[in-house]
Amino acid sequence: MSANISPVWQPPAITPLDPAIQPMIRARIDGKAKPPGSLGRIEDLAVRLGMIRHPGEPRGDNAVLLVFTADHGLVAEGVSQYPAAVTVAMVMTFLAGRATANAFAAANHVEIRVIDAGIAAEMAPHPKLIDARIRPGTANAAREPAMTPDQAAEALTRGSRIAIGEIRNGADILALGEMGIGNTASSALLVHRLAPAPLNDCIGVGAGQDESGMAKKRAAIEMAAARSAATAPLEVLAEFGGLEIAMMAGAVLGAASLRRPVIIDGFISTAAALLAIRLCPEARGYCVFAHRSAERGHDIALAALDAQPLLDLGLRLGEGSGALLAVPLVRAAARLLTDVADLNDVLAGNI
Repeated sequence: MSANISPVWQPPAITPLDPAIQPMIRARIDGKAKPPGSLGRIEDLAVRLGMIRHPGEPRGDNAVLLVFTADHGLVAEGVSQYPAAVTVAMVMTFLAGRATANAFAAANHVEIRVIDAGIAAEMAPHPKLIDARIRPGTANAAREPAMTPDQAAEALTRGSRIAIGEIRNGADILALGEMGIGNTASSALLVHRLAPAPLNDCIGVGAGQDESGMAKKRAAIEMAAARSAATAPLEVLAEFGGLEIAMMAGAVLGAASLRRPVIIDGFISTAAALLAIRLCPEARGYCVFAHRSAERGHDIALAALDAQPLLDLGLRLGEGSGALLAVPLVRAAARLLTDVADLNDVLAGNI
């Protein structure tokens, strides 16, 4: 049963994975032309994908990365070494096809969609930019709620609709990415309240703060946390969240509602997944966690979700970079179920 749902917002209907079918899918994999268990955690991933798409077969050919972008009012408190203008600059880099996410997407044959969830600057219309803006950045959460409950609800709804639209257009896999100066501060507050965990354990260097910058960042985040005692998921989102984080959470729920796997990137994406799952626990089974980030607080968020990521590469970029690197593993796991011969057929010469 979904928890802590506001009367202004309801999640899409999500069918939880059925544990009763897990032994059947595991037996299928054990019967493939390989020693049982010889592919380690790829077999576990294949079981998960089989459960997600049951009674159909898993597919992974068509993958789409959703990069949600927005600004954060907390930047006014010095939580980042970079100004909010960098969000716009990076969005333009995505649209020009020259960001790290673009390079990794091209290497792995993944389509990218860039979504304006709430950039503080006016963006000129661009054929590759999806305008889903709620407001021009959040308010300064150290001094007032980041957004209203209605804005939080609308961001969740728009994220869900975007994910559902991509799946209806043929996406087999969705991956999540983000860009927003100051969003590690917002994510630290979300993980602090939703894990829950001690606040200081959730605060990391983000894009690379020095000692002085970290002192400012901690002070601003502590001020925000002291301002509100919210613990219910939608209230926590409205008090401390980012618009891109809200839309990523909505995208998790949208993907789960149509029984598709959604690949979760690093700390910020995992904070969004944590929010989604606190709102609707049934969504947990549809999440594939790509990697363990070097950002402090990510281990806490992963532990809160009992998640074991596929990769551990010391990444802390965001953009969906780690999710893109995990896409080939998800595709391979799907093909283990659909393309590998059964051992009995091999032994009988029926291949």
